[in-house]
Amino acid sequence: MSFSTDTTHTTSLPQSSRAYDYLLKLLLIGDSGVGKTCLLFRFAEDSFNPAFISTIGIDFKIRTIDVDGKRLKLQIWDTAGQERFRTITTAYYRGAAGIMLVYDVTSERSFDNIKNWMRNIEEHAAEDVEKMIVANKCDLEDKRVISKERGQTLAMEHGVDFQETSAKGGENVYESFLKIAKSIKIEMDKKTSEKPAVNPNRIKIGVQNPNNVIGSCCGGSGN
Repeated sequence: MSFSTDTTHTTSLPQSSRAYDYLLKLLLIGDSGVGKTCLLFRFAEDSFNPAFISTIGIDFKIRTIDVDGKRLKLQIWDTAGQERFRTITTAYYRGAAGIMLVYDVTSERSFDNIKNWMRNIEEHAAEDVEKMIVANKCDLEDKRVISKERGQTLAMEHGVDFQETSAKGGENVYESFLKIAKSIKIEMDKKTSEKPAVNPNRIKIGVQNPNNVIGSCCGGSGN
């Protein structure tokens, strides 16, 4: 299930003595069929299966990346089909450091429903959770009904980042996860430097519990 990568800025880290520096819980939410599972598999395993059906039972996948000399272990949760039954509640959002709201550029309805997902986040997630709107299936230009400009405007209205992706071709998938991970790290670094007492909802020193997961840890085992 795990997939780790070592890219840049690794020389300053004692890699042999630590598996990761931060453990971050990310969520993928959005209407059924927008490609959340495909994005998850493309990022975690660099694979794409056009035969994916509505997700049932998938919990999360893990990938470790390097950001500015720190190893970030990303635990990315899929909604496991719950969005069809509107059963996504506080328990799902608990401990999330970042949330990626996904719509399909060929589906007007999925785009319109982003505002409903934003409302859901406001009701259940932490106030300071990092958010990003992701417009998936940008490879289907002949079927596109949502322009990039409309997506950018929506993101600006909500004050969040925006990215167009193609899980099928891999365009901007890694970049999207990297971007939100960097934003989270920047905010965590600010909190750490501003006050000694960290927010327990965002950073938990020495905690590696995968069910409640924002943490900083040295010497833990990575998946």
